[in-house]
Amino acid sequence: MESTKEQLILDIENLLNRYDGLKPTHIDPALLQFMDRQTLLSIIDTILRQQEKTNESNIEWLEQFKKQ
Repeated sequence: MESTKEQLILDIENLLNRYDGLKPTHIDPALLQFMDRQTLLSIIDTILRQQEKTNESNIEWLEQFKKQ
């Protein structure tokens, strides 16, 4: 089942709003309507990769506090 552009826009918002304590992000759907489905999927992919990279960096940073 293919996601609609509206659903993809909501998915982008949800990914951006994953972190507590930050002001919620709201994307005006009209702003992204000119983008095709592939572009929206690419944005989602980029956000997920950035979040994964951030998580890996956090793990590396936390590792320094482990007792040897």
